[in-house]
Amino acid sequence: MINFKYFYRWGTAFGLILILFACTSQKYIQEIPYNFSSDEFNKSSFGLKNSVDAQYSDLDDNLEQLTDEELRVKEKYSIIMEVMPKEVTNYKLYSYIDRWVGTPYKKQSLDEKIGVDCSYFMQSLFSDVYGETFQKTPDGIFRAKSIQLFTGRTFLKEGDILFFRYDKEHPISDVGMYLHNDRILACTEKGLNIYNFNDEYFQLRYVAAGRLKPKN
Repeated sequence: MINFKYFYRWGTAFGLILILFACTSQKYIQEIPYNFSSDEFNKSSFGLKNSVDAQYSDLDDNLEQLTDEELRVKEKYSIIMEVMPKEVTNYKLYSYIDRWVGTPYKKQSLDEKIGVDCSYFMQSLFSDVYGETFQKTPDGIFRAKSIQLFTGRTFLKEGDILFFRYDKEHPISDVGMYLHNDRILACTEKGLNIYNFNDEYFQLRYVAAGRLKPKN
């Protein structure tokens, strides 16, 4: 004998399950992120982007209209000297230096990438970059009337010439150039390169510094 009462109860329960599943599914479908048309999604996204962009202004990283080479030099030497890029502004100076950095030391020589004497290099650099003519010897540069000598290290700035003494027979034995952040251009047995002025090697040999006098 078929128990219709059993089937009736089972059917009622099954119906309730279907209704519950349908409601739950509908709620899930409404909550998933893609229950929007592409147009609505784009409008929502661009609206958020525009509201964020409105809080900022466009920044031109090359306001000086620098060439690729000047930008390269600015970035390279700001990293080497550990300074902000805005402090590297004399592109002619650093482009000139960049050609010679790494050249081995060779007495009384001025041959790019082959051999260089720092006093010869300084004479060439000041002639090309600053339009100033010096003798090729450390002592000759030291006695030049166009530079003002001083000893204070706290007053040093980019382009100042540094004078060093290595032996008693030559009170002014070599030269270098102050750049930024205690970084100097000098020539040692390792060649022409950028060094830390605070190194004992330079501190024990430093005599004075010279700065070009303003031209009338």
